[in-house]
Amino acid sequence: MERFVVNIIHRPELSPEYAERALGKKSGVQDESLDIFRFQQETAHKYGLKTTIQITYASLFSDEIVSIAKEHHEKYGDEIALSLLGLPCKQFKEKYRTEDFCIWMFDKETKKEIVDDAFGLFHEKFGFWPESTGSYFLDAFTINYIKERYPSVKCAVATCWEEGPKAYHTCNNSWYTFMDGGPWNPWIPSKVNSHCPAADAGDDSGIVAIPHLSRDLMACFDGNGSNFGTHPQNVLRGMIYYDDAGSIEYPYLYNLVDQYRHLAKYNEGYAYNMMFVGPGWLNKNGRWEAPYELLAKSYDDGMKYYGKLKAEGKLTDMTMAEFADFYRACHPDYAKGECALWKDILYGSGKEYFWYASPALRCCLDFNQGGAMVDLRPYAAQVPWETGIGTDHVYDASYPYLIQINYRAGYFTHYAGAGTIKSCALSYHGQKADLCLCRTMAKFERLPKGVRLTADPVTVTLDGLDIVVESEFLFNEETGEVFTTRRILNDLHGEEVTFEEYFTGAFGTTEYQADMTGLTLGVDEESIPYTYHGKKVEKSGGEIAWVSIPQIGTQISMGGGADTMEAEEGIAFSPVYHIRLHKTMTKGEFTTWLRLQKES
Repeated sequence: MERFVVNIIHRPELSPEYAERALGKKSGVQDESLDIFRFQQETAHKYGLKTTIQITYASLFSDEIVSIAKEHHEKYGDEIALSLLGLPCKQFKEKYRTEDFCIWMFDKETKKEIVDDAFGLFHEKFGFWPESTGSYFLDAFTINYIKERYPSVKCAVATCWEEGPKAYHTCNNSWYTFMDGGPWNPWIPSKVNSHCPAADAGDDSGIVAIPHLSRDLMACFDGNGSNFGTHPQNVLRGMIYYDDAGSIEYPYLYNLVDQYRHLAKYNEGYAYNMMFVGPGWLNKNGRWEAPYELLAKSYDDGMKYYGKLKAEGKLTDMTMAEFADFYRACHPDYAKGECALWKDILYGSGKEYFWYASPALRCCLDFNQGGAMVDLRPYAAQVPWETGIGTDHVYDASYPYLIQINYRAGYFTHYAGAGTIKSCALSYHGQKADLCLCRTMAKFERLPKGVRLTADPVTVTLDGLDIVVESEFLFNEETGEVFTTRRILNDLHGEEVTFEEYFTGAFGTTEYQADMTGLTLGVDEESIPYTYHGKKVEKSGGEIAWVSIPQIGTQISMGGGADTMEAEEGIAFSPVYHIRLHKTMTKGEFTTWLRLQKES
């Protein structure tokens, strides 16, 4: 039986930045925020939905908000949780003497002091400890500290999906909160890095994490995520709310919710969605191009749709704490990956992405480019990426990538071969073509210990020879490896075609490449240091081609039944590295494997 679970989260804020700074309001802010919070709660309850009320630090000083939360907890079963957002109120600024307000950006001692302060005040007001907490981002240090000191906590909002350089640029280069590279769906965070799903019980941080918003896994990845989410005001900001007749009906919002419902097909009957809206998005003066009347209507209509699905038995509303128990019950196997075969529901492009996240890796396959890997994060490395003042990453909390086509290009580049991507090229009679040029779609299959994607066959024509190729991608959850099979489906009449399975990679969190000095490339036992000279190691009948990246503690290796293998360094103008496996065939198939490991 399919289960679509939804978290509705409301966050009362009495000192919201949106009104005091962005809109220049100096009076009436607290009354307006309180009215908006009441409206949000009333709207959810009107449609039979329970909520999680994430009390902010500032709200803990409001007897009225505390009273409302207690009443709704008793009357509707709403959960009272503690948010580590909403810090910059008068009391906080006077106590900590700072204008900062992001918990993950403080130094370690201040993080602990703020956590103890907020949790202690929460207990003073409510007489119990919260079971849920959250922020835009929670680093492993903070999660581990919270779980140690306040073991009642079982769920947390822990990251905002794909809030990286794209968000920075959209905010006029002023949004210093980089945090992309984490899962888009709930996960159990590792004790080492909160982006990584825990590898086993010993690595389990003790909480279930959820993303800050449920976003469009294609439009958000390709563009600004703040315009594409199951957050009605995001859809208004993206100006995606008219139907074909010109009425305000939000077809995209409903399609997006339904796309999340569809993910149950790929995750053994379970699908998740969340709506998390602070009062700033419902400002009485309007926000972005929308007047308050439209902001309020969109919120009501969004809740109405969730209520309709619940009434039809198609949705289960849970509090965050309830969801944590549910998630653990249906995810006893740490190695099981979260899957999303995602179609374009906005632009009509016919594109299809496959997202996969497990303790070994997070990756995206683009079937508009023949199944090319366009994003890859080495979760197996569990990169200990500390954030905040006093660390090497004050504001950049992102998990490093090995492949990222939006930050380090892909197949389609100005300078050939400079973009990060994993794909396959075919050669015949001196002509060469990449499967990135072949648009296709995929079929999904869940296996006992993994998942398999099979792309629809494509035809590559070289020097008059048609070559029909089927690509298959198998994610092995026991080993964490990804197996890629390229299969010839037609009779080539004895003609030889060479397949080149390749990986062009880099590492980092933004568009700019760190110094590659220190990397080592090799095939089997032969290796070279990265010196920016375009040197290459090549071997016939090799076992493994590999690259070691000590800066992020990661080793990448590829193998399979190849005739030749090579590893090649880039040059200063093109700071990437290449792994290539070649096989010449007249028929049959070529299977290779990709493995990511922690550098020992």
